[in-house]
Amino acid sequence: MPTTTSTTMTLKSTVALVTGASSGIGQATARRLAAEGAAVVLVARRQDRIDVLAKEIAELDGRAVALAADLTDADAAAGLVATTVERLGRLDILVNAAGVMFTGDSAQASLGDWEQMVDINVKGLLYVTKAALPHLIEAAVSSPRRVADVVNISSIAGRYAIPSGAVYNATKFGVTAATEAWRQEYARRNVRFSVVEPGLTETELFAHQEQAVRDRMAARFADVEQLHADDVAEAVEYVVTSPRRRAVAEIVIRPTDQV
Repeated sequence: MPTTTSTTMTLKSTVALVTGASSGIGQATARRLAAEGAAVVLVARRQDRIDVLAKEIAELDGRAVALAADLTDADAAAGLVATTVERLGRLDILVNAAGVMFTGDSAQASLGDWEQMVDINVKGLLYVTKAALPHLIEAAVSSPRRVADVVNISSIAGRYAIPSGAVYNATKFGVTAATEAWRQEYARRNVRFSVVEPGLTETELFAHQEQAVRDRMAARFADVEQLHADDVAEAVEYVVTSPRRRAVAEIVIRPTDQV
């Protein structure tokens, strides 16, 4: 039988935009893509955080640009993509890692918290992706890789409903569904859409929760060795460095101990 090779593609001369880059999965992903040779646009609300990360990447001979933006504003999201292309000349990879999570008793929940999850987890992702698509389509045609990538960070909550998490579930199910629909829509145009769905991960995701919720989660998962953000970033790296012929539509990654 003939043998095939499974070599990865270099990211040199590519430009990657990573949202949620100030911490957690977004930050770890930006580091990995920069190490693979991509020029990385770091996006978050906290300018000071992404400035530090940009300096760190530069000290390792990488290239990074830090752009603070509120992705819940459609014009700001579009301007972010336009600035990326103006400054770096192209856009080859988009990683939508920005997200927020609020859980708890639905009758007592703040409507503002629900709206914030929808605004960031869904609308922000939609705004950036919409603005990026023309440039990604162009990159798939003109780049040596002959492919472009969008990786959306969802959650296992985008596959399984959880008590007290209805609206978070709704946003993540939406991300997972939209990603698959886009994958089908753009497959023949060589823009690969992938979704990564992590389980319990050591990030700042729970930092926005009330203390009682954090305490309850800590007790529930006290015996679970959580994923590190870099575990998820490694999955993203695998997706975007895969040979052009191979589209990784979905990766579910969870702690070994998590049921």
